[in-house]
Amino acid sequence: DKLQRETSIIVTGTLREDKRAPSGCELQLSTLKVVHEPTEPFPIELTEHTPSFLMDHRHLWMRTGRQVPILRIRDAVFRALRDFFHEKGFVSTEAPVLTGTSVEGTTTLFEVDYFGEKAYLGQSGQLYLEATAMALGKVYWIGPVFRAEKSKTRKHLTEFWMAEAEMAYYDHADNLRLQEEMISYVVNAVTDERKAELAQLKRDVDLLREEVALPFPRIDYGDAVKLLQDAGHDVSFGDDFGAPQEATLGEHFGKPVFIEHFPVDMKPFYMKRDTDDPSRVLAADLIGPEGYGELIGGSQRADDLGELIAQMKEKNLPLEPYEWYLDLRRYGSVPHSGFGLGVARTIAWICGISHIRETIPFARQLNRLYP
Repeated sequence: DKLQRETSIIVTGTLREDKRAPSGCELQLSTLKVVHEPTEPFPIELTEHTPSFLMDHRHLWMRTGRQVPILRIRDAVFRALRDFFHEKGFVSTEAPVLTGTSVEGTTTLFEVDYFGEKAYLGQSGQLYLEATAMALGKVYWIGPVFRAEKSKTRKHLTEFWMAEAEMAYYDHADNLRLQEEMISYVVNAVTDERKAELAQLKRDVDLLREEVALPFPRIDYGDAVKLLQDAGHDVSFGDDFGAPQEATLGEHFGKPVFIEHFPVDMKPFYMKRDTDDPSRVLAADLIGPEGYGELIGGSQRADDLGELIAQMKEKNLPLEPYEWYLDLRRYGSVPHSGFGLGVARTIAWICGISHIRETIPFARQLNRLYP
């Protein structure tokens, strides 16, 4: 009888080399035992399905085609990140998922009832990592964060994983060097370990390795605006860059590029101002090549209490919810820096796939909470 798709079997036989076979070998069967047969036909055929259908059946879709190599590459990315931080002397830590304070702004918070009080799903572990860095020096965590962004782009999820790090006694330049070393390390480690999976995805491994050759280029935000204007983009000084602008920058440099020294008004309250130009902050975004957009956001942190309070007032932020964060300056601080890496976007770039919903086992998007 013909076996249905997704029937589980146990076979014995002789394995012989056969260069004509996709795997390079062929199994000549001696015995075959059926372990389990599906009660219904597998709903995902080899023909094309809509993205909505596939996401509705994500629990089954992940068994098929390129989904398996993508998830194996995801595993390799996580392991490479942890190996990198361990080799650099970082301490692994955690940040709470439920918080009473915002890092990135109040408009993208998921609010929850916490025994009659307002709480929020964490947007970032940064503030807590800063506290931990004052005790342990160099710390990192890899964990889920939540943004209530009503975005339907191929680069946005409402729940996604970040690799975040904070480092005592690191200045802005130290921060960028660490970030580029991390990206280069991860890409080289994954392309070494997952050659077969990348081949299944038809990904050009040599191109990836060329893209992460150190150092990465740096460009001042103002110079980036001019470059984009010269390329025909309608962009002015003080504007955020969208996907088309990021794609142009990535194409221009052909590898990850740091955009640095943003105007103060464009960035959050916790970033340190540039002493050479107080209208700018010591911050940088790492833009990925091939149109994959912002991979990392980072900065040197404001370590002076007065400076930090002044910047919070400029942003019209209440001080009370952040008193514990201000204590990190009141009771002794050091120069320190940090960053956050979007793991899903990094995986999408390494895999060469167009939408980050495929980079996580069960994506959470606008209007998608199932399965």
